[in-house]
Amino acid sequence: MGNVTIQKRGKYYQYKFEVAKVEGKRKFINKSGFETKDEAIKAGNIAYTEYLNTGLTFKENTISFSDYLDYWYENYCEINLKYNTRRTYKTIMDKYLKPELGKYRLSSLTSVKLNSYIVDLCNRYNYKKSYYKNILKVLKNCFRIATDVYGFIRYNPTLTLKLPKIEDEKAFKKHLYNKNEIDIILDRFKDDDTFTCAFITSCFTGMRTGEVCSLTWDDIDFENRVINVRHTVYDKPKDNKGRWYIGTTKTKQGTRQINMCETVCNALMNYKKKQQHMKKLYDKEYCTYHFENVLNKYGKVIEQRIVKNIGNILQINKADMVFTRPNGKYVGRNILNYPFKIIHKELGIENCRFYDLRGSYATINLRNGIEIRDVADILGHKYIETTENFYISSTDENKKEVSNVFDNLMSSKTIDKIIKYEIAY
Repeated sequence: MGNVTIQKRGKYYQYKFEVAKVEGKRKFINKSGFETKDEAIKAGNIAYTEYLNTGLTFKENTISFSDYLDYWYENYCEINLKYNTRRTYKTIMDKYLKPELGKYRLSSLTSVKLNSYIVDLCNRYNYKKSYYKNILKVLKNCFRIATDVYGFIRYNPTLTLKLPKIEDEKAFKKHLYNKNEIDIILDRFKDDDTFTCAFITSCFTGMRTGEVCSLTWDDIDFENRVINVRHTVYDKPKDNKGRWYIGTTKTKQGTRQINMCETVCNALMNYKKKQQHMKKLYDKEYCTYHFENVLNKYGKVIEQRIVKNIGNILQINKADMVFTRPNGKYVGRNILNYPFKIIHKELGIENCRFYDLRGSYATINLRNGIEIRDVADILGHKYIETTENFYISSTDENKKEVSNVFDNLMSSKTIDKIIKYEIAY
């Protein structure tokens, strides 16, 4: 078995090296397409090192913690974690872990050192407790994979690692919307059909923000009065195709069906009629979209991006988004930004979020006798913490009752008037 050899094939260079024989026959690994000889040499040496180490690009006794984090992120996080989670992990790695711990060897980091690091971190900054928990979670996960999956170290030094006692003065207090606040908000934005319909949809279903903003008309089954929650929307750095992507729900249980109560059904039906009217009004100027598959390096579809149609090019994978601007423009979660600035400053309803509609939905239902298991299923929760085992599984009839009870509790003349979405002539 020889070392790496470099050959020129036409305009490009190729590296090649011999590997173990299979059934007595000589086998080689080669790759072409390098513009310079130096590029081919560098890539060939890396590939040969990986081969000698059974696919690993480094040895555990020399790897720095910084280099290991990069390896872990590329080979584990990018494959197993959703985009928003990866983005959080990357921020924590680059801002906190690498600057303080990156220079040490992975194998030399002990539980004593890591505990000292966590304590110092908590003393140095004044963050919410939940953020410290995220930092600890990243630290524990990366060492667990290094130990249990890759075998780079024999002992996981984070097994007993815990946060010090923290007085969480910055803990965010969730807002519980009441009926009066909802009427005030909807009345203030009665001319913004998209916002009011999205607000009512979340208010009466408990759907997550990303789930509401990712809805397409194919997800709305008016015949059976059901919303099919199948995906969520998130953003990435903007390029010439936009910034909005659509992926699977937050959890497996997040993929679910929600029965539409009378209020939501009427709101969506009337909103759709008005949207169809706006399409005719704008005609060729109305914005339309399609889903474009995003593939990983193995050719597997990992997500889809929402891309605006250009000209009259026929697109097969149509993206008929529910919540868009009057001219059809899709802006994802940004549809909620301006209204909530007004809600906070002008209406004086501070520290409330669109997402708090979800918690309000659960709280109001539970306070009015709905079984916690039924509410959990509608919200797409797998667990209901420590009390879950004391409640029976829900039935379809139970879920319908949840929607009907909430409708009776929260419907109002203001909402009935808003959801007609009458066309002004």
